[in-house]
Amino acid sequence: MSGQVAAPTAARMSLVSRGVFRTLRLALNGVLRVWFRLAVEGRDNVPVTGPFVLALGGHRSILDTPLASATTSRVLRYMGAESYFAIPVLGGFLTAMGGFPVERSATDRAALRAAESILAGGEPLVIFPEGTRQSGPVINEMRQGAAFLACRAKVPIVPVGIGGAERAMPKGRRWARPRRIALVIGPAIEPPVSEGTSRVRRSTVQQVNDELQTSLQTLFDRAQARVGIATER
Repeated sequence: MSGQVAAPTAARMSLVSRGVFRTLRLALNGVLRVWFRLAVEGRDNVPVTGPFVLALGGHRSILDTPLASATTSRVLRYMGAESYFAIPVLGGFLTAMGGFPVERSATDRAALRAAESILAGGEPLVIFPEGTRQSGPVINEMRQGAAFLACRAKVPIVPVGIGGAERAMPKGRRWARPRRIALVIGPAIEPPVSEGTSRVRRSTVQQVNDELQTSLQTLFDRAQARVGIATER
């Protein structure tokens, strides 16, 4: 259809893909534990059933995406640019790891519909509220996608602080150094209950987003401290 962009799809993973995901994650987590002496605190805060948004703060490294898989034994879903999925080997790997494609040219609304379909299917969705990788000790102004989706789908947000990843593999570095990394998972943030309407007020989204930002800063500081990085702001 001319002038329109089709909504991206986010189909449920097959049993085979889920098995591949778990196998790859087992191997990957072994590498993370050995090479980065990965420590994870607060796994009890991750729901064992049902959908939720896993929001990771302190997004400083390309390592952050595989690190997310160490937070839970459940299969996680990730959004990725469609062009990556067109590459034969890489596309198969991304799909096996829970990724689903979104067109770069698609509107934010279309991408949100794809994310909503994941949550509606009862699956966890990984989001980095800072958007692209940042640098430094401060969780800067965040995008509101995680807060909006949680309010819209009426699911909890599980905040996670990542410590040490920037020291291990900062932006621009091609190889990861063996530096300690820690993940600190905080208590879930429950969105306000709204009855009788599917519309989400901007003020509600802003309230949840502010709470999430405060939580992520606290968890980021704790994760950095666990690996011996002093917080200076």
